[in-house]
Amino acid sequence: MNECLFCKIIAGDIPADRMYENEHVFAFLDILPTTKGHTLVVPKEHYQNIHDTPERVMCNIITTAKLLSSVIEKVMGAQGINIHMNNGSVSGQVVFHTHMHIIPRYDNDGLKLWRGEPYKEGEEKEILKQIKAQLPH
Repeated sequence: MNECLFCKIIAGDIPADRMYENEHVFAFLDILPTTKGHTLVVPKEHYQNIHDTPERVMCNIITTAKLLSSVIEKVMGAQGINIHMNNGSVSGQVVFHTHMHIIPRYDNDGLKLWRGEPYKEGEEKEILKQIKAQLPH
């Protein structure tokens, strides 16, 4: 993936604030952090998003995110951590190489949680039915 920013970072062609690395994943500070300590965990193999990333790779990503999140929260003096992925441009994905964000959270950091909106009468049952029909049995 010659044009992938994260592949170039992993290869050492583009500098990054490297935090952690093993044979499967690579973690570095986000260059435009949401909060101080914002870290990205990426697989060394190129995948575009959660949909084409094998389960074994996702397991390595989340295991690393778990390890790093405890350390980042402690070192940064954060009161919490958000761990998430953006999949597809409409969700906010900018670099199309699978990656997980670790974002330290602080009292009064100005970040808001997603707003919730209740389902209309019976809507959740229909959605649940459609989703369950597509799941393997």
